[in-house]
Amino acid sequence: MKNSSSPAFCPDRADSTTTAMAWVETPLQLLSVVEAHHTGAFAQHTQVLPRAGSPSLADTVTALAETDLPDGLTVLPAVPSLAPHHSGSGVWFIGDAFSGQVQRSLLGSRARHYVIVDDGLATLHLLRLLSRRTAVPLERARVRSTLPRRLLGLAAARKIRAAARTGRVTVFTMLPLPDRLVDEATAVGIRIITHDFPWLRSLPGGTLPEENRVVLGTAMVCDGLIHAEPYLAWVTHQAEQAPLLYYPHRREDDRTLAVLRAHPRLRVADQGLPAELALRGLAARHEVVSLPSTAVTSLRVLLERNGTTVSAVPIPETWWTDQATPSLRAHLSTFVTHPKDPS
Repeated sequence: MKNSSSPAFCPDRADSTTTAMAWVETPLQLLSVVEAHHTGAFAQHTQVLPRAGSPSLADTVTALAETDLPDGLTVLPAVPSLAPHHSGSGVWFIGDAFSGQVQRSLLGSRARHYVIVDDGLATLHLLRLLSRRTAVPLERARVRSTLPRRLLGLAAARKIRAAARTGRVTVFTMLPLPDRLVDEATAVGIRIITHDFPWLRSLPGGTLPEENRVVLGTAMVCDGLIHAEPYLAWVTHQAEQAPLLYYPHRREDDRTLAVLRAHPRLRVADQGLPAELALRGLAARHEVVSLPSTAVTSLRVLLERNGTTVSAVPIPETWWTDQATPSLRAHLSTFVTHPKDPS
């Protein structure tokens, strides 16, 4: 894995006239934009538009409002749609390049620079598509698009790749990217900048959980990718060994949470804030255990200096449903091994 870093379009600091716009639809996208703005490399003034209708995103906005946000960053009231608000800003932070709203806005965008921030597993999928030798439609993994959506995705890919050829596309990520993917992205003009959450790490740690073990929840049950029964048995078995805190995924529902809340030695945390924000203060006595996910990677990066152990557990073959494709299973396995471990 390569923790590559190359300068943004302005290698030192953005000038005072540079402005940026960000449309965010998830808590991780929002945190990533804050970290990108904090570097000072992209814009001195950033306006963040959260998408309306997401309780977890609203909770994150509220929590961030109580912190010392970086100078020049403003979080605007949530809106349901990007289109009426998008303008020709100097920099556009893109969270979900697979979004139809984002792709339609891209076609008419006059932004000087595009900065792609983390959006979970989708970031790697997006970078692989953009790094192909020829343009391919930007489509979500495991989704069968209609012809109009494929044509829109292809037009968006061509717009981003054209900007990359003139040095106007940066990927800002905390993910340890495979060396080959970094080389392929660089070959088409995409610049990679990695970070380790310096702004988030600068915040006070908050209240530490009494439990030493924290299990991160997963959305793979509600997404139909793994069976609920073996997953719940795995979590409750750990609770029988020692009391634990279960930190649910923002999209988990009662298929998992109802059973877990009833367990006497297991405390389910409130849903809402992303794990990176809520668990940033964990100490050396804490251990985080999870199925493979990008949260494992982000917490490893965030908590390494605290001495916290963060482990990902491989998913047994019998847990998978027929909806989990071999490519998805292989992709998730990349989040099991710590990037510093020998391959």
